[in-house]
Amino acid sequence: MEFSSKIIEQAVEAFAQLPGVGKKTALRFVLHVIKQDKQQSENLSHLITQLKNDLRYCQKCHNISENDICEICANPSRDETVVCVVQDYRDIMAIENTGLYKGHYHVLGGLISPLEGITPSGLNIETLVNKISRNSVTEIILALNATMEGETTSFYIFRKIAQYNIKLSAIARGIAVGDELEYADEVTLGRSIINRIPFDSLLKK
Repeated sequence: MEFSSKIIEQAVEAFAQLPGVGKKTALRFVLHVIKQDKQQSENLSHLITQLKNDLRYCQKCHNISENDICEICANPSRDETVVCVVQDYRDIMAIENTGLYKGHYHVLGGLISPLEGITPSGLNIETLVNKISRNSVTEIILALNATMEGETTSFYIFRKIAQYNIKLSAIARGIAVGDELEYADEVTLGRSIINRIPFDSLLKK
């Protein structure tokens, strides 16, 4: 792809680094930004800067937040004794959209994947164990993707917290094997959480 401007070429390369964006799509983005008025472009630039400078991770659950404690953890009406373990922020959004879960969350920040070099030490698993060890949690819900990586991570957590007297559940398999939570419809995902099952029952199958 030949460019008449070095600036356009560099902008296309930058947009093309986004997930699922090829160079043709990136070029459409760049041309759209060029056509926008200056104020719109400056607003976009300001928001991108805010994403990097003003957002942080919740000290309790690792959710993305503007504050040290996210709005969910700070909400007194949420049940802090029930913790739903998810891969990342997108899964929290998907579950919150169901309107059926009123507990807290714990964001792992990924899934165990040796092929990608992601090990347990690179995830927020130890902070989950520490949370459980303080005796404030009565149930952990594993809401991880129905993939090999998700199953591996769930089993690792199961082994890691086996010494604690705590209820460990997994979302019901209304989510098809190989599917990711963020793409599940709200009704299916909501029912999967409500109809969650003991995790150890999955190990017997």
